[in-house]
Amino acid sequence: MTPSSPVTLAVEPTQASPVPERMADELYHDLVSPDEVRRLRARVREFAARAIEPVAHRIAGGDERLDGFPRDAFEAMAADGLFRIPFPSDVGGKGLAHPATATAVAVEELAYYSNSVAAIYDVHCILAGTALDQGSDEQRQRWLRPIVDGEIVGAFATSEPGASSDLSPAAVSTVATPDGDGWILSGRKRWITNSVVAGVVVVLARTGDSLTTFIVPTSAPGVTIGTPDRKLGNRGQITADVILDDVRLGAESVLGRVGGGLRIALQTLTYGRIGIGAAGVGMAQAAFDRTVTHLKSRHAFGASLASKQHWQFVMADYAADLEAARSLYIKAALRLDAGERFPEPEAAMAKLRGTDLAARIARDAVQAFGGLGFVRSLGADDTEGPVEAIYRDSKIGEIYEGANEIQRWVLARQIFGREHTG
Repeated sequence: MTPSSPVTLAVEPTQASPVPERMADELYHDLVSPDEVRRLRARVREFAARAIEPVAHRIAGGDERLDGFPRDAFEAMAADGLFRIPFPSDVGGKGLAHPATATAVAVEELAYYSNSVAAIYDVHCILAGTALDQGSDEQRQRWLRPIVDGEIVGAFATSEPGASSDLSPAAVSTVATPDGDGWILSGRKRWITNSVVAGVVVVLARTGDSLTTFIVPTSAPGVTIGTPDRKLGNRGQITADVILDDVRLGAESVLGRVGGGLRIALQTLTYGRIGIGAAGVGMAQAAFDRTVTHLKSRHAFGASLASKQHWQFVMADYAADLEAARSLYIKAALRLDAGERFPEPEAAMAKLRGTDLAARIARDAVQAFGGLGFVRSLGADDTEGPVEAIYRDSKIGEIYEGANEIQRWVLARQIFGREHTG
């Protein structure tokens, strides 16, 4: 080689990871879900494989401030009618007999490929949509119907820089002050999913000694959306502050009754926790499937990794955990469909177990894949990292919509009573 010759490195091609087997149907036999829910699962699974899988890697590796909201995924869900699943027919929904269970199942199937997309769906439908569904007929037609149609994006704002898990009136600093026949809203909400592209935000605010929910169009004077956050994972779930600077709202903006906001928020978040539990199961199943396929195809010391008792026992335990976590969120959702507005303890258990499981399986998946598990893409041939996005995305499930420590507290209250737990 002469000094002027270009330097080239001989790189041995790396074989791409085999396509993972779908293990859920082989190991999990759903004897609980109604027929309409099982049919819905199959349809959403087909949609997710067709429309979400091809864009999942782009979404997972994006930059929130540059790539923005995955509009193509949102519009695909709207065109396929996914936003109609949770809602009654009078606002354009499917009018299912078991809408909460069907919605949770849809979240799991979306999260299998992209937890960001599942989170967008969760906030648009389960949080913003479900809250608006508790409004008057006029409010539901004005704001919920375009959410169901996918004409506008919905957001839900309870968290603040100083208040997230604690939503007591003393902790919430966003204030709504009576002004003639309307209200003046001032404050700052934080971690608000979909806010950058939302047409409407459901906002929890303090009204005297109580809390009230308000319907706030993002086009209203005084509403400003902050710079999108840059996050470890869920990079397609765009979040930003919502700044409310003396926003003038009419009396028709009150959702429910004045002083009834905490009940609406907690009822909505209980449903949301079931959805997050389902998303955790989706990520956990994806990590499980990819790891099983890798362990069977990867050989070391003359045998497959699957022949090693360590991995046999690890994956056997995870199979049992997946069964339990999936059954928990389905049971919680069925109780919600049966009319129980706060289906505890199953909702807390579903959120706790589903998200914890996703983080644990994702961590072991990285370990099983070794170096390939740690990369976003391989320099040799641009092979996409098979599990690093799941690893990054899984952590937020243990934090948002009620940190898992809060879920343990909810369960402890059920066990010991408030006189012991507070």
